[in-house]
Amino acid sequence: MSYELQSIEGNRQWLDGGAMFGNVPRPLWSRWIEPDERHRIELATRAFLVRDLFGGRNLLLEAGIGVFFDPKLRDRYGVVEPEHVLLDSLAARGLKPEDIDVVVLSHLHFDHAGGLLTPWREDGQYELVFPRARFLVGEQQWARARKPHQRDRASYVPELNKLLEDSGRLELVSGDGSLTLGEDFRFIFSDGHTPGLMLTMLETEEGSAFFCSDLIPGTPWVHLPVTMGYDRYPEKLVEEKEALLSRYAERGTHLLLTHDAKAATCKVARDETGRFSGVEPQETIEGLEL
Repeated sequence: MSYELQSIEGNRQWLDGGAMFGNVPRPLWSRWIEPDERHRIELATRAFLVRDLFGGRNLLLEAGIGVFFDPKLRDRYGVVEPEHVLLDSLAARGLKPEDIDVVVLSHLHFDHAGGLLTPWREDGQYELVFPRARFLVGEQQWARARKPHQRDRASYVPELNKLLEDSGRLELVSGDGSLTLGEDFRFIFSDGHTPGLMLTMLETEEGSAFFCSDLIPGTPWVHLPVTMGYDRYPEKLVEEKEALLSRYAERGTHLLLTHDAKAATCKVARDETGRFSGVEPQETIEGLEL
């Protein structure tokens, strides 16, 4: 065993169920996740802590949404808790922000990277909450964040781009690995949700874990036709899912789920018709050894 994984809860948010399920009709998706009176569903913005037991490092996959929004936008995007839940969750495990050595960001949409920022203040000033960490971002996604398309411009945080760049701790990733992380980690890039989505695979002799990000936000999206209205290229995303799930169903890989309100991880099953589903869901990960 070289690594220990733990799920780290960030702030929850409530988003429109129709947007989260794309072309899936409401009578179907509402059986999977019950909406509230505003037609919204509860979503986690979960991170995963990887403790490098050999190297003594603390690695964080994602940062959640945090509480950087002003009160009006917090209501619009359904962020309920006023406190920075991610930092509280780390503190509950005995970790301070300065204890985080590396943060791996699949992309820079606010619900995955907003937790890097200190809470909103009336003067509009922000700082990075992890003062020592190196920040790993895919090169293509960095270019997208700096010059977003009109369709997803609102998903990015311009203030964050500048803080990351000025920190001197931003590492742009263009290949399938990183010297910072080491040979047990591999990146797979996906374009269906957003160009250059960087997905992290951790694989050792003890097993494997795959951080799905928005390729598979939760267990209902394991089913191939289910995509989000936020996805840039839904048909491409379905093809990307099929290729990866075909591989991971056979390996017994743990899927790490960032947005599922009830499951931090699941495995993949494939029935006799070829349909994929998420099985063996677990609400939390307290010490997955790899």
